[in-house]
Parts: sequence; C-alpha cells; structure tokens
Amino acid sequence: MSIFYNTEDIEEQVTKLYLPLRQKKQNDIAQKKVIVIAGPTAVGKTDTAISIAQILGAEIISADSMQVYKGMDIGTAKASKDEQENAKHHLVDIKDINESFNVSEFYRESHIACRQILAKGQVPIVVGGSGFYIHAFLYGPPLGPPSNAEIRKKLEEKLNEMGADVLFERLQMLDPEYAKTITHKDRHKIIRALEIIAITKQKVSEIPKPNLEQKPLYNYRLWFLYLPKEILYEKVNKRCDEMIKQGFIEEVKALKEKGLENNYSASQAIGYRQCLKFLNSKQSLDDKLIFIDEFKKATKKYIKRQFTWFKKEPNFRWLNLQELGLEKAKEYILQDYEQSM
Repeated sequence: MSIFYNTEDIEEQVTKLYLPLRQKKQNDIAQKKVIVIAGPTAVGKTDTAISIAQILGAEIISADSMQVYKGMDIGTAKASKDEQENAKHHLVDIKDINESFNVSEFYRESHIACRQILAKGQVPIVVGGSGFYIHAFLYGPPLGPPSNAEIRKKLEEKLNEMGADVLFERLQMLDPEYAKTITHKDRHKIIRALEIIAITKQKVSEIPKPNLEQKPLYNYRLWFLYLPKEILYEKVNKRCDEMIKQGFIEEVKALKEKGLENNYSASQAIGYRQCLKFLNSKQSLDDKLIFIDEFKKATKKYIKRQFTWFKKEPNFRWLNLQELGLEKAKEYILQDYEQSM
C-alpha cells in the first residue's frame, strides 16, 4: 500500500460518503460554483464572507490551520458565536489542543464540507489567509507521506535543543535542492522535510507535486482582498492591543495548561509563540512590552508573506478595499457569482 496521499482516492472517498444517490457527472460537478475569499491578516475577510453568506444563504469553510482548535479564539480572530449563528461555519473548533491537524486532513475535511453544502443546494465560501491551505484546497495536498508522531517528536526535540540552523544544515546536506526553496527560519518546513526523508528514505525534491493543470473540481470564483501594507500595519497594531485587552494572555495561559506546548504547530502560531515565551519569562513589564512588540512584528512579517504567496497564484482577482470600499467589493463578488457560467 502506497504511503503517499492520492488526491483522486480522497476525492473518491468523499463522493462515496456524501453523494451515493446523486449520480453526478464530473462535468456537472465542475459547474458548481465555490467562492474563495483570501487576503492578508486584518483585512476583513471574515466580516466580508459572513455578509455575503447571509445574502446568498451560503455556508463558510474556514481555511485556517489554527481555528480548528478549541480554545484558540482570540489569537486567531475566530468568528464569535453570534457571527457563526449568522452563517454556519465548517472546520472551526473540531480539534482539541492535544490533537494534530495537517494539510491533508484539511483537504479531505474541507471537500467533505463542500460536498455537503452543495448537496443542500447552498453555496460554499472558503475563507482564509493561509496560502498553503487554500492552494491545497484548489489543487490537492502535497504528495508526501502521513506524519509519523514518533519521528516528528524527536525532530521537534532536536530543534528545540539544537536550534533551527543546525537542522537546516542537515537538510542542506540531505536534500540541497529542496533546501534552496526555504530558509533557516522555516522551522515547520525544515521539520516536515526531515520527517519525510526519515519515513521514505527519499528526497523531498524527488516527490511529485500536485498537477496544477488538472481540471478543477468546481467553478472556483477566486478573490484576494487587500489594503496597502501601511494601512494593514496600523490595523495590526490596534488589533494586537485589542486582543490583549480581550484576554489573549489568559487564553494562552489556559491552553498552556492543557498542553499547548506539546502541539508543535499550534505552539508556533503567530501570537501564541510569542505569548508562550512571555509566560515562560519572569513576566516583568519589560517582558510584556517585548512580547507585544514581537507579536506585532511577527504579524506584519506574515502579512508580507501572504502578499508574496498570492502574487504567485495567477487565478485570483485582487480587490483593493481602500479604492473600492467594502460594499463595492462585495457587490463585485456577488455580481460575479450570479453572472458567471
């Protein structure tokens, strides 16, 4: 049995599970429209998606790798309970903090949700700022092996003990071609690459990539909402301060007691990583000011990466909310949905 994920196999499983009686032809399925709303942190994706969902009678699929976790609310800007009542959300609060979640699980669960929504005659709206997750939703997950908890734990321990630079040097020796595509700061990618090599005895650069030329499963309507970076950075400053006022430090403290530090991906999330560092310090005023500064800087760096990622996604249409305003942007998305074939 192959250890690699096969997109077609996953898709077949989803179809068998949720459309056994409908006998849909593939070309009929491809005519189903799915709205995808991406954009950088703090641009207003969630509010926009909820507003459109209320007009269309749509349901929202979260493409956020951290909103799947119960308790990670403030730091992920998760939609409130009231907001979730205004539009049904999928892939939110589906995991405990001591459980793992990866992009292949996201692909499967997001497409199951998509089929469920379409089977009811409603519209799926996929929302998120993670280019990696949205790319996987559109084209399929990376064709690497499933994660091995034992191997990953050992690698994470080595990274914490020896530092990312040492493990990155090891990756450069084992797979120099793949190492050229990342940096020593990409801690998660370094661990994942070394994990794949340990499991498969194969270089990451030799593993096939998803076929971007394959026929899309659906009629995707792809949008990237944005504001000029200087405006976003100002919003980030206010947003981080507001999160702390709302009890973000207390949220992380509660998650820490439940085992947040044992979940590598979740503990490295923006804000959570910086807050854990603060909680493990003397928690002086200077420590708190350093935490807040690092929180804001990390968020701004992530915004830069989001812009860089989506500039490489050729099929997204960009809407400048400073020029258009939110209402006009929503009008464009709605008109496109109604008029597109």
